[in-house]
Parts: sequence; C-alpha cells; structure tokens
Amino acid sequence: MNQSHRPRRRTTTPDGRMDSTTTGRSRGVSSLGSRRRPGLGEAPGSSVSTAVPHRTPGRPNDIAVVGAGIVGLSVAWFLQDRGAAVTVYDADHAASGASWGNAGWLTPGLTVPLPEPDVLRYGFRSALRPSSPVFVPPRLDPALWRFLTGFALHCTHRRWSRGVAAYAPINQMAIRAFADLADADATPRPHEARPFLACFRTTGEATTMLSELRRMQDAGQRVHFDYLTGGQVQQAQASVSDEVRAAVAIHGQKYIHPPQFIRALTQSVIARGGKLREWIRIDDVDAEPNAVWLTDNGGVRHRHDAVVLATGAALGRLARRFGVKQLVQAGRGYSFTVTGTQVPTSPVYFPNQRIACTPLHEPLYPIGEPPYGEEDTELLRVAGMMEFRRPDEPLDPRRIRAIVDTLRPLLDGVDLDRRRTEWVGSRPCTIDGLPLIGATQDRRVFVAGGHGMWGVALGPVTGKLLAEQIIAQTTPPQLKPFDPQR
Repeated sequence: MNQSHRPRRRTTTPDGRMDSTTTGRSRGVSSLGSRRRPGLGEAPGSSVSTAVPHRTPGRPNDIAVVGAGIVGLSVAWFLQDRGAAVTVYDADHAASGASWGNAGWLTPGLTVPLPEPDVLRYGFRSALRPSSPVFVPPRLDPALWRFLTGFALHCTHRRWSRGVAAYAPINQMAIRAFADLADADATPRPHEARPFLACFRTTGEATTMLSELRRMQDAGQRVHFDYLTGGQVQQAQASVSDEVRAAVAIHGQKYIHPPQFIRALTQSVIARGGKLREWIRIDDVDAEPNAVWLTDNGGVRHRHDAVVLATGAALGRLARRFGVKQLVQAGRGYSFTVTGTQVPTSPVYFPNQRIACTPLHEPLYPIGEPPYGEEDTELLRVAGMMEFRRPDEPLDPRRIRAIVDTLRPLLDGVDLDRRRTEWVGSRPCTIDGLPLIGATQDRRVFVAGGHGMWGVALGPVTGKLLAEQIIAQTTPPQLKPFDPQR
C-alpha cells in the first residue's frame, strides 16, 4: 500500500522509543507474567540492554517476532544467537496460549502428521458428541468445513507416509535443539522419559500404533520401542490400572515442565537484550523494500528490518496477504492438574482416548498467578481432546468431564476430583498436518506456525533452522517440506 496515502500515525524507532516527530505515549517493555509492570529490575519503558548489535549489510539485523509462545520465543533466542536484535510482541502475556497448558512432550517417536488414516475411524456421528476424543460442534461454519474436507482427504496411508518422511529429518534434530538451550543455561534440561508408555485396554487396540511405528521406521524415522502385555505394563508403570493389558514403551523420548520452561526461555531472551512487548496486538504488517512496519492495536507503527509471524491459530490473519494460502484451524485441547498417592513417574499416553499424562516434578507456578501446590507434592498434568472450535470460545466443562470419566478406570492412585488449573488452548492445525516454516512472498516476512500438537516438541528446532534461513539467507534442507507457500 502506498505510504503517502496513509493517515499520520505514531511511530517508533527500532530501539522502541517514540519518534520525536509524533505524539502519544510510548509502550514499555513488559516482563513475563506482568500486565503493566516492568520486570526483572527494569524501569518502565527501558530496554534490558543498551548494547547495539553489529549491523551486517544485506541481512536483517533488527527483527520482530509476533507471538510469544514457545515457537516465537525459540525463533527469537536463536536469532539472538546469530547476532540479531529482537523484539517480541504478543497480544496477551508470554506463553498464554497452547504453550502453557500442553503436555510438554519431546517425542520425536510420535511426531507425525495429525491427519492419519486412523482419525477417520471416529466417524462423523462420533465427532458430533461432546464426549468424543475428536469433537466437531454442529454449526454452519464454511471455513471449518472447508478445512475438515481437506483434512479428511489427507487421511490416507500414502499422504501420511509422505508426511512422516518430511518430519523425519527435523525430528532427528529436535532434542538436540533443547540441549542447545540447556547448554547455554537458557532453560532447564528436559527430563528423560523412562519409560514413555502408550497404553491400550487390549492387545488388539495396540496393533494400529505398532504398524504406524513400523511405517515410521520404513520412512526413515528413528524410533525404538518394546511391546508390553499383561503384567509387564504394570511393572513398567505401577499407576496404570489392570484394565490396561497392552502398552508400547517408546525409548529415547523426553518431556519438560511447560510453564517453567517457557518462563526460563522468556527470561533468557530478555536477559540477552531482547524486548518483550506484551498486551500489544499487531493488526497490520506492511513490507517495504528496506523495512517492515507493524501497526498495533493502538495505532502505533513499529519499524523493523524483518518480521517472523508466529501467532499460532491466528497465523492466517497476518500471513495470508504474503502468499500463505494454507488454512490454519484452531484444534483446541484441554488440560488440568491433579495430585494423588501414586502419580505416574513418567509420561503415559492413551492414544485411543487421546489423553496425555505428564508428571510435573516441580511446583506449578501459573504465569501471572500465585504459586500453586505444596513444594513436595507430585503433580500430574492431564491433557487431551481435539475440538475444532473458534479460539475465543469459553472452556466447555463437558470436555473436562469426558477426560475425567475416560481416564478414571485407567489410572490408579490419582485424585481426578481435585482438579486445578483447568485450561483450554488452541493448537494451530494445517490441512496436511505439516507446519508452515520459512519465507513468504516478501523477503522480509517469515512465518513459523501450524505445528498442531507438536509445537513444544518442534519449537526450538524450528527457531534454530528458521534463524539460519533468515540470517544466512539460505533454506536448510530440513525446512523445504514446510514451505509456507506450498
């Protein structure tokens, strides 16, 4: 759009100060979990570091990241690692979306396209029931039904296998990217899952996962597993009830405490000189030959060399005009936290019920809220369900009850009636089950999103590879299947 025809607006300089030729109040740099208060010892409106990064001609040096979930924060951190200055914008507080309430699994052995052939077995009638693991509310929503039609067309063995092959190279790098963060003291080191159990009521139910794991191996995915039956399941995980008669123990998987991890990553980005601008919604992005301009909900315009759009389920709103045509649909998941006399000691997954259980070995401190739980209490995060609803719709208590009723006979020693932090969040899903990572039609605008259920597992490696693409100005081969313009 021609800038000469724009109404005069307030603008900011690249270091975040108000332009002297404009009017209006400046926006301060927010801290993690605070709505309007400065954090980490900062004065309102100040930056964390006064150091000016070395500018390299021909490459972007001052980069905006829109979205402060694990994907956006990972992009910011790895951009800093390559010498860029970053400013992270979020319409809410950092990690307020799916990054906070997820199961926290780092499971390359399970990271596959969401539209798998087995999904169709739920059937249309089943998907209309609020108790179903996959729920589609009966309503007239043309965009949703267009997404579901395309999604169903991808639920074939051929397309799923092709997607698995696309994931294999990036999956092999995923855990190493977490190690990079931990080695730099940016985040806690992930926990080893010993074992990671996928549990089934019968041996017949386990056959689908066993065949999928073998197809993953055939497609080049490194995955090692053992098949357990009968009492072997309870020997591996005592909290699993006797109703579970089969399990697949997948080796080499890890997990994190999501709120702790995101808090640490955010603080690291800030400590390295990054700016975090919370409660600022970016409404428009304009790309010019030498800059990008971001317009926020207050009418303030922010100038940067480049921008990365990492806005989760809302990715299409800003990315579509830059040639990103893939539909991104909110696939909402639910979670809550419980305790008990026999909390599982490592992650437990019930694939047929789509319920994930993750032990939290440290107290849960929700962002922006007082501490929860006793210091020595073992907590269990229970997460699950997939419902295709708008992100802004309220939590549906029927979905929480469905998780509780389904899980109760499968786990012993867990108090499912004393739930805390009931939560719903939107996971950004694509029609083909592959994320959107890379450059758009404009060389200054990049996207990172559409990871579905694997935003945590692939967040750091996404940041690492995208930072390489932006700064080195070459596309890593691992990102080519995830071209946003496909």
